[in-house]
Amino acid sequence: MTEHSKPPKHSNSLTYWIAGAIVAAIAIALMFPNIAVHFELGGELFLRALKMIVVPLVFTSVMCGVLGLGDVRRLGKPGAAAVGYYLCTTVIAVIVGLVVVNIVRPGVGTIDQAQLERFSKATEKPDQILRRTLADESGLSETQVASVFTDLPADNDEAPSTEVILKNLALMLVTDNLFGAAVETQLLPIIVFTICFGALLTTMPDETRTISKFVTEANHALLSFVMALMKIAPLGIFCLVAARFGKAQADGRFFEELGQIGWYFAAVLIGLAVHAFIVLPLIFWIVRRENPYRFAASMSQALLTAFSTASSSATLPVTLECAESAGIPKRSTEFVIPLGATINMDGTALYEAAAAIFIAQAIGIELTMGEQAIVAVTATLAAIGAAGIPEAGLVTMLIVLGAVGLPLEYIGLILAVDWLLDRFRTTVNVFGDSVGAAVVGVTIPDQEPAAEPG
Repeated sequence: MTEHSKPPKHSNSLTYWIAGAIVAAIAIALMFPNIAVHFELGGELFLRALKMIVVPLVFTSVMCGVLGLGDVRRLGKPGAAAVGYYLCTTVIAVIVGLVVVNIVRPGVGTIDQAQLERFSKATEKPDQILRRTLADESGLSETQVASVFTDLPADNDEAPSTEVILKNLALMLVTDNLFGAAVETQLLPIIVFTICFGALLTTMPDETRTISKFVTEANHALLSFVMALMKIAPLGIFCLVAARFGKAQADGRFFEELGQIGWYFAAVLIGLAVHAFIVLPLIFWIVRRENPYRFAASMSQALLTAFSTASSSATLPVTLECAESAGIPKRSTEFVIPLGATINMDGTALYEAAAAIFIAQAIGIELTMGEQAIVAVTATLAAIGAAGIPEAGLVTMLIVLGAVGLPLEYIGLILAVDWLLDRFRTTVNVFGDSVGAAVVGVTIPDQEPAAEPG
């Protein structure tokens, strides 16, 4: 296999248009919320167009990444590096979240007792509230929403044990119906199958030339589709952001709730900022000895798209295109970024740890160091299992709260502002994916395997 093509030229003007679209959308939503909500259709069409190509793009990009290594034995080092990187950065993110929330202590003396009583006396179960919230925010069908709750016991009176979580994570690796997984955009089993199938093809190059060529050309075509789709990205992103911010403004509860839990909101943002502007850039610089902030600027289109869609899976096509434009080896981006969009959830893990401690502080429970360690472990595992869709982190929050015996009903404290925090943490997730591709790229040999004659 030879290098597929030169990286597409990154368009700075498109980045400015997308950033301008977000600013304009927020301004219109705040001034004319009842008008802004009507842009929802345009935003949904753009989001569906992105999601439409995620599954085929994951298949072809991962396959090309595996084929580009040339020998199945070359998979070991970059594969271990990718999983190791994602696990380490997720753990670091959780630690950052715990440190920030213990310093800021956003739940101490900030929540009215009347508000706490309102949540404690609510008749609707927490999982019912989250199902409704997830359906409203993500636009998923009832079947897809139900599939996100598979880690929770049927009665939801208590969260599953760590053993159950690990078992479910293992089962997520393999599906009994590959087409069903594609329909529900379950990327992890698709990636596992693709890696195994691609590795098999590398052992029989003479018999599989036609398949390899078809996959490579299909990947080229899909990336070209992404670049064409990005030409209308400013319009689609404008509609997405305007509709969501307009809905929040029209409801009239957002700023009222933000006044109550503003310190929690600030604590999560501080934690995400530390991870995104200090931790990840430091890792990037240590490994590559390059300017991490210049790299972040080159990933700006993907980061802005992540903020707009609140979905790392939907942003995946743009992340791949931006990472290649940033000069990351194609063999690394194709192999690492799809995996990261599925299991790398730094921002989600940080938020879940911080939210759990905030809720404990708000209801007057002081968690010991041992209990906070349980929160850290559970948040790491739960974040890995979270779907790459809007608000999915809320569902796995039930697991984290249950692990240390916190009442699940108080998750309602954070619902009003979670949709906005979700956009920030998704942006951090996507940046972590791209840094992962850059870091793991150094473990992949620069020299391509020699092409077979003929």
